[in-house]
Amino acid sequence: MEQILLFDDPSIRGALLPFTFTRPIGAIRVGILQIAEKWELISKSQVSFLTQDYLQEKFPRNLGDALAVNGALIPTAEIVAFLCRLEKNQSLYFGKTLIATYIGETEKNLASAAEKQQIQLPEAPLMIQHPWDIFSFNGKEITRDFHLITEGRKSQPLTDPFTHTYGQDIFIEKGAVIKSAVLNAENGPIYIGKNTEIQEGALIRGPFALCEGSTVNMGAKMRGDITVGPHSKVGGEISNSVIFGYSNKGHDGFLGNSVIGEWCNLGADTNTSNLKNNYAPVKIWNYVRGGFVSTGLQFCGLMMGDHSKCGINTMFNTGTVVGVGANIFGDGFPRNFIPSFSWGGAAGFSTFQYPKFEETAEIVMQRRKLPWTKVESALFQKVFELTKNYRIWDKNPEK
Repeated sequence: MEQILLFDDPSIRGALLPFTFTRPIGAIRVGILQIAEKWELISKSQVSFLTQDYLQEKFPRNLGDALAVNGALIPTAEIVAFLCRLEKNQSLYFGKTLIATYIGETEKNLASAAEKQQIQLPEAPLMIQHPWDIFSFNGKEITRDFHLITEGRKSQPLTDPFTHTYGQDIFIEKGAVIKSAVLNAENGPIYIGKNTEIQEGALIRGPFALCEGSTVNMGAKMRGDITVGPHSKVGGEISNSVIFGYSNKGHDGFLGNSVIGEWCNLGADTNTSNLKNNYAPVKIWNYVRGGFVSTGLQFCGLMMGDHSKCGINTMFNTGTVVGVGANIFGDGFPRNFIPSFSWGGAAGFSTFQYPKFEETAEIVMQRRKLPWTKVESALFQKVFELTKNYRIWDKNPEK
């Protein structure tokens, strides 16, 4: 397989909103790596994306014929070996879900898959099909990615005499600085990425991944099954959560069983509820159904899309979904579904108008020395248009 093309399954993509408003499914981070990065390492192939037209410029498709693979599929060596045996006149399914098929360079959809010989995958594959799958699978994916990344390599030595470790699976990349911390890898591996910092008094339990350029602030409590994506800062108490990257939860407050997109900021003492008082299964907003659906989980916290922010002392109810580009502040618990480009809180919302959003986003990215490009601007303007029907106050201004 010289080229793999990760395609967005339409039904799965809708279920993974708001995260797939701004990225293909294959660009979702679960474990240490994004799904596409896992495919690159395991298959040794070039990987690109077949996604929505408005996302395609930022996430380009490589030229040439390719094996199109469902972007929600988590790769394993066994899956890759099975795909290597797939012939060009065959399509691989699991039930009615298309898993893989060969397509030509000029094909813009997968209609030809149904015309080929259909082969069934013998066992159910691991696939990201719901937002809560991201944190539910995260602990095991950290463990798998840890061994994938570190195999045959030697960790940098831990030189700080005041840092205490438990367990063996601790890997430290070049440039990492660790001082007076406790690293407990007895229940899962701990991966410390390049040029990261773990400050004094941090308590970290594995599975845990701190990706390149990120910081764990002093006194933080990392309770396991956590991924902190690149160039992020975390503090306070976190449990079983995934932060995609370029986001901050730098202060005290609790974040549990949650997924936070890129370029998000949680103000000081922000807290998320991840358990209902009656211990019932948590329901969250589903964009495909246009309503709330049960996760089947007792623990589920906050799902926050890219470039969303919240002010100090914000309180999120169990199973809250926040869209893209929202700005949340004020007393009390805001609603459980906060549409993209919302401005406000429990007292009510108005629209975070696009020019103001773009002004903020440009400043935020400049702080990390990254440009707000025309590609980014066009992408988020499209998301603003796609999500306007959810901002019901614009339809009923008197309310």
